[in-house]
Amino acid sequence: MISAMSLTRRHLLGAGAAALTATAAGCKREASGWFDGQSSGGQGAGAAAAAAAPAYVAPLKAVLTKYLKPTTANPKHPTYAGAALVVMVNNSTTANLAVGHALRYGAGPVELAAAKRVATRTDTIWDLASLTKVYVAIALLQQVDQGRVDLDAPVVRYLPGFTGTGKAQVTVRMLLTHTSGLPVGVTGVKGLSVAAQRAKVLATPLVGGAKAFRYSSAGLMVAGQIVEKVTGLTLDAAIKNGVTAPLGARYMGFNPRKWLTAADQAARLAATDARTSRGLLRGTVHDDIAYQMGGVIGSAGMFGTARDVALTGQMLLAGGIYGGRRILSAEIVKEMLTNHNAGLPAVDPERPGRPSDHGLGVTLRQPWFMGTLSAPTTFGHTGFTGTSLLVDPRKKLVVSLMTNRAHPNWSWADPDPMRAEVATTLAKYL
Repeated sequence: MISAMSLTRRHLLGAGAAALTATAAGCKREASGWFDGQSSGGQGAGAAAAAAAPAYVAPLKAVLTKYLKPTTANPKHPTYAGAALVVMVNNSTTANLAVGHALRYGAGPVELAAAKRVATRTDTIWDLASLTKVYVAIALLQQVDQGRVDLDAPVVRYLPGFTGTGKAQVTVRMLLTHTSGLPVGVTGVKGLSVAAQRAKVLATPLVGGAKAFRYSSAGLMVAGQIVEKVTGLTLDAAIKNGVTAPLGARYMGFNPRKWLTAADQAARLAATDARTSRGLLRGTVHDDIAYQMGGVIGSAGMFGTARDVALTGQMLLAGGIYGGRRILSAEIVKEMLTNHNAGLPAVDPERPGRPSDHGLGVTLRQPWFMGTLSAPTTFGHTGFTGTSLLVDPRKKLVVSLMTNRAHPNWSWADPDPMRAEVATTLAKYL
């Protein structure tokens, strides 16, 4: 069933024993933010640190390891080749785990010889897929903070090319709450220029009737263009200047092969698909539309580490501030984390019956990936490649879970049972 469900979204959007490395990192919080004693994937925490690890670290390691092989949830294939997990409680890192392989298969796909595989590290860099939407939302809300954008203004005020039946009533807020009526994605055309693709995104017709939650990558593509219009910057530059650099997220951004050293590309990039017409994807965006548009759009394209994604969750948990630097106002963070879709139905063929709860760029109360941590105030997001961010304000908890479930084939497994089990395992101890 998962293949059919995932096929729907993917087409709409764009067309031996596993090695194990797992450590409870000896991490401590400093005034400037994070300190990781073994971010290079095998150095740092000693026996004393391991002895002091929280009780949930070993169970979390067991869950992550279990999904390296077929399970009852995914009986034909492993859920992923590798995974990394960062848990933060009260702004302190309490678990920093890495299992399996960042690279296990070559194009074909074919399973690589053991000597050619690359083990997952705690600083592995992942294709974040739709987690990109969170960063685009933050960049857009920064413009709201600065008075350059009105959430309740029509989109066409900022982007005159956003035309079509009913689209004059679509507001900026609707883009971020997925209530605009825009479809899941847009259909790419190979060979079309990036400028023509961008215009095509703006011309996308509405598909919704009555107001409802309808997950829309197209909506966040439009949001990204608003950021560019009002800042005068490309989207990647706006996010770097306004979000990732202030967070200290050194290894987060679009098109990582342009800014990573050759050594880091070989050792730290997680692979995704190994059977596409583009061959093995490693450091090249998995999303077809993002690839056709140069790797930088509002719905997908960013890469980053589990640590950097966790810092983003901690910043939002702290009301918009991290490491002494304010990234969003407390007022706009409160607005961002409020459910704007109360009473609305949700249209989602992949997850029938899901709640429509959604803030501005983040989803709320989603048990399908939040497990028993799901609550009206629990927020986060997922990515198609197997990534997710979960934040539970009640427990001052941030969970950054990165996997390469699209390696070598995204249709092999449904990542949701694994995501929910990680969250539910934590809930038993916190």
